[in-house]
Amino acid sequence: MHGIDQPNLWHGNTLTGGETYGGLYLGAPAQFDVILTNPPFGGKEGKEAQTKFAYKTGATEVLFLQHIIDSLKKGGRCGMVINEGVLFQTNQTAFVQTKRKLLDDCDLWCILSLPPGTFSQAGGGVKANLLFFTKGKPTEKIWYYDISDIKVGKKTPLTMANFADFLQLLPTRADSERSWTVTRQEIEAKNYDIKAVNPNRKDTTDTRTPEELLDIIEAKGKEVAERFIFLDQTDKAKRNL
Repeated sequence: MHGIDQPNLWHGNTLTGGETYGGLYLGAPAQFDVILTNPPFGGKEGKEAQTKFAYKTGATEVLFLQHIIDSLKKGGRCGMVINEGVLFQTNQTAFVQTKRKLLDDCDLWCILSLPPGTFSQAGGGVKANLLFFTKGKPTEKIWYYDISDIKVGKKTPLTMANFADFLQLLPTRADSERSWTVTRQEIEAKNYDIKAVNPNRKDTTDTRTPEELLDIIEAKGKEVAERFIFLDQTDKAKRNL
């Protein structure tokens, strides 16, 4: 907020429109060129908030996404944090309709998949993503970048160094081990499931059967037993000397 002489701050409930104090908001525009936001995750709003929106749900993150789209000017840009559940959930009509509205009204040109625990120090344990979109034309394809495998903790927070490769690839949105592109047709075929699933990540799933694992355990057990017998015999030979 430094250097902003007229910040147009407003205090109240964004979703219901209930105002606590709006004196500094006088003269603020109805729509905006840029929106940067981290709306609340997992909240629930009642019918009063839902009446303002085309797609009814109590989920605050979905209502805020609709609010953000409506609050952008044509050509306006948004960078927002959103919980991953919104991206992959397809069993609730409002979630699907809101994502379709996003892709119809805006160019969702980038989804950045963050590591679990990114916001745990701020009380948010839910896995989150960053969305970047521009209002005014529909989405034809989405460029994804995945850093979800990075370990994040109290002593190892995310730093700008973790985003160096992302920022290098961003201007051209090139594909790499961490980045890939998905078309609108592919998204529609998945009923607007837009979760980041890295197709370039090596599959580390253990495909061995229980029988194979039991054979390995048995073989290792025999190996340990044979080594124990050998060591016991060696120790007896040393005592005899």
